[in-house]
Amino acid sequence: MSTSPCGLLMVVSSPSGAGKTTLCRRLLTEHPELTFSVSYTTRPARPGERDGIDYHFVSDDTFTQMVEAGAFAEWNWVHGRRYGTGLLTVRQALAAGQRILLDIDYQGAARILEAFADSARLVFILPPSLAVLEARLRGRQTDSEDVITTRLHKARHELSQYPMYHYLVLNRELEAGYRELRAIYQAERAHAEGRSAPADDEALAHDCLKSERATLAQRLLQGDEA
Repeated sequence: MSTSPCGLLMVVSSPSGAGKTTLCRRLLTEHPELTFSVSYTTRPARPGERDGIDYHFVSDDTFTQMVEAGAFAEWNWVHGRRYGTGLLTVRQALAAGQRILLDIDYQGAARILEAFADSARLVFILPPSLAVLEARLRGRQTDSEDVITTRLHKARHELSQYPMYHYLVLNRELEAGYRELRAIYQAERAHAEGRSAPADDEALAHDCLKSERATLAQRLLQGDEA
């Protein structure tokens, strides 16, 4: 697949409750040149969510028709609902040299990496511990006990997928987590534009490379705190 050398597709994933949505929204606010690719989903909107802004909320029948038409770059079942990324939207944006942000799970990230290997940069948001992750999920007060249990069980499996990602961001607290995500974006944007990134961004992005943080991710998988 041919894409512009300046196109950048930044994919951000995390277990539910690790903070990726908050971090992504802040990055989008600070960098208006970064376009958020709004996913399609069959789940109902949560309080405060807006159709076409947070997600495209569609029926099961509509989603099935889109799958059959080959309209998705990737799609997956997540907690009993389907989520998908529009293929044409991503393809056109990369061809125009745009910077795109995708907030999707590891299954979707794997398909995006396969389809857009030259343009995609994958970032995984790590919680400081599984215990903190549980506390955050309970603190949202949006899910039933069964849903929380399911999310926690899945979180460990999601964490085990970290080797697929280029970068690992530790979201121990919001400001530090955001500095890491912003540095990664600014470094990768500079690389896509054929220029050097600011030294501080380059250094912090390097510290977030998977090769630098694999030991930290393994500790989290063992139940330790980062």
